[in-house]
Amino acid sequence: MNPVQAIGRVFLNFLATTGRLITFMMVGLSHAVRAPYYPRIIVRQMIDIGYYSLPVVGMTALFTGMILALQSYTGFSRFSAEGAIANVVVLTITRELGPVLAGLMVAGRIGASLAAEIGTMRVTEQIDALTTLSTNPMKYLVAPRLIAGITMFPLLVLAADIIGVFGGYVVAVYKLGFNPANYLQNTWNFLTAEDINSGLVKAAVFGFIVTLMGCYHGYNSKGGAQGVGRATTNAVVSASILILCSDYIITEMFFAK
Repeated sequence: MNPVQAIGRVFLNFLATTGRLITFMMVGLSHAVRAPYYPRIIVRQMIDIGYYSLPVVGMTALFTGMILALQSYTGFSRFSAEGAIANVVVLTITRELGPVLAGLMVAGRIGASLAAEIGTMRVTEQIDALTTLSTNPMKYLVAPRLIAGITMFPLLVLAADIIGVFGGYVVAVYKLGFNPANYLQNTWNFLTAEDINSGLVKAAVFGFIVTLMGCYHGYNSKGGAQGVGRATTNAVVSASILILCSDYIITEMFFAK
């Protein structure tokens, strides 16, 4: 019976962890939509998540668009379909690669940072001190970060979409010899509002996932410095997996026929 017990133990632990995460999420969301707020903390988190993440997201999107245009040309030239490169670049960037790559890059930066910051506060008993001073830790620590993540991720993804399409334009025009006006016209004609909206919805969901995972694992960390390191790793890994899973679900909702 030992293998059965092991499987059952893992399954029960998974259910318990899922329940704790859902409870944490509901409490955090309830504080995020109810006053009082901490505007200074929210603005600081918005700057940290949005402004300071823009360089790494922009570089990722730029080279992704460039590589996508180059590889598309390599494949489409075999079928004399080079004119579809602009369509493929703008569609792939706005629907998938822009939100997903931005989410994964920011998960590595912000998710780890949130888990380390809140985890350090937990193991040094600063969160307990907030409770002693009649300050709700969920209201003070979690809610501002959730608000900042949900609001700033769509702006980051919008910038990543523009930069990624520009990267494809640079390679197509200056390396592959495309006509600039025709390339831009094809890009504009093929782009639809649904493509942009789906990417922005994904961005808001990914922002919520990244900040939730960082706050959750940091808030529940224990065991000193080793526990903080484990919480940081778990935050990044769980956020990355949930981003990919939710990406499929949202794509199915928008584009499944």
